[in-house]
Amino acid sequence: MTRISSAASNVLALATLTALAGTAVWAEGTTESQYRLFIGDHAQGVVRAFDAETGDALAEFAIDMTPALTASASGRTVFAVQGDAGKVAVIDTGLAVEDHGDHADLKVSDAALLDLTLTGTKPAHVVDGSGRIALFDDGTGAVTVFDESALHEGSFVPQVLEPGAAHHGLAAPMGAYLVVSMPGETPEEPRRGLKLLDQSGAQVGEGVDCPGVHGQAQSARVFAFGCKDGVVLATPGPSGGAPQFQHLPTADLGEGNVSTLKGGTALQVFLGNYGADAVVLIEPGSDTPFRKVDLPTRRVDFALDPVKARNAYILTEDGQLHLLDILSGEITQSVKVTEPYSMDGHWRDPRPRLAVAGDHIAITDPLQGLVRMIATDTFAEVRKIPVAGVPYTIVAAGGSGASH
Repeated sequence: MTRISSAASNVLALATLTALAGTAVWAEGTTESQYRLFIGDHAQGVVRAFDAETGDALAEFAIDMTPALTASASGRTVFAVQGDAGKVAVIDTGLAVEDHGDHADLKVSDAALLDLTLTGTKPAHVVDGSGRIALFDDGTGAVTVFDESALHEGSFVPQVLEPGAAHHGLAAPMGAYLVVSMPGETPEEPRRGLKLLDQSGAQVGEGVDCPGVHGQAQSARVFAFGCKDGVVLATPGPSGGAPQFQHLPTADLGEGNVSTLKGGTALQVFLGNYGADAVVLIEPGSDTPFRKVDLPTRRVDFALDPVKARNAYILTEDGQLHLLDILSGEITQSVKVTEPYSMDGHWRDPRPRLAVAGDHIAITDPLQGLVRMIATDTFAEVRKIPVAGVPYTIVAAGGSGASH
C-alpha cells in the first residue's frame, strides 16, 4: 500500500498549493464554483439540465430515446448514447475550465444541444483519453476517433478505423495509440482480448488475452480493463512509446469478475465491481494490487470523488449509501437515502444512479421523481430536486476557477 500512502501525502501537498493559488486568484478576479447535472429520462428521449447548487432547471433536450450518458473528462461535453436509434447526441455543458498554470479560469454559458449528431449502426461505448475521444460501434466494429475540441470549434473531421468484426466492444485512446477489444471467433466467445493500434489503424505488437473484456477507466495515464479472469492494465511506454499490457489475475478473490471500472484522479487507483455484492480496489504497481470489499447487500451503483481523493460512494439495494475510505479499504459511514431498489428483474429497470458534483453526491430516485443531494462531509440530505418524468441516468459537470 506504499503507493497509495505516498499519493495521500501528495494530495495534502496539492491541497496546500491549491489554497495558495486560490489567494493569487482573488487578486485577479473572483473565484467561482459551478456544477451542473444532466439527467436522462428512463421512459422518454429527454435529457434535462439542472444547476446542482440551486436545483434550478436550466434546459431540456429532446432526443430519440432513453440515453446512456457519458461526460468527457474535461466536463465540457456530455454524450447521450442511443444505441438502438443509431445516434449519439452531443451536449455542450456550458462549463469550461481553462488551466493557466498558477490558476484556472471558469467560463460559463448556456448548456446547448449541438447540431452535430454522431451516427452508427449501434454506437455504444464512448471513451475519453486525455481529450481524444473514441466511439465504438457494436453493429460494425468500427471506431470513430476525434478530439473533443473539434466538437466545439466547428472543425469536426473524425477518423474512422475498422479494426475487426462487429461485437460489443470498446476502444480507448492513449496518445498516438488506440487500445481496441478483439472479438471472439464464436458467438459463445464474444470478446477475447485487447490489441494496440497505431494512428493508421495498423496493429502494434501482440494482443493480450482478456476474455469477456468489458468496462474501462483511466487513472493518471494508465487504463484498466475488466476481464472474466482479471484486469488488464495498459501503461504508456517510455518517451511516448507504445503502451504495454499487463494482465493481473483475480482468481484469489473468489467467484466474480470486474466489468465496470472507475478511475481515481489525485490517487492512481481504480474501483471496480466484483460479483453482485462486492467491489474491488485496484492499485497499479503494488505487490498486492487487489483489495476486495464485501458489501452488506447487492450493489446498485458506485462513484469516486474526484476532489476528495480518498472517498468512494456505493449505493446498495437496501437504499443505503456507503462511504468507502480508499486508503483503509473500509466502509466508514452508511446512511439510508432511498427506499429499497431490488436488483432482481431486468438490468435496465429504473434504479438510482450516482454522480459527484463538488461537495454533493447527486442520486437519482426514479420512483419518486427526484434527485437527492447528499453532502459529502456530513452524509446528510441537503435538498431534493424534483425532476419531471422518470429521472434515471445522471452525470455531473463543472469545477472551480477565476471569473474575470
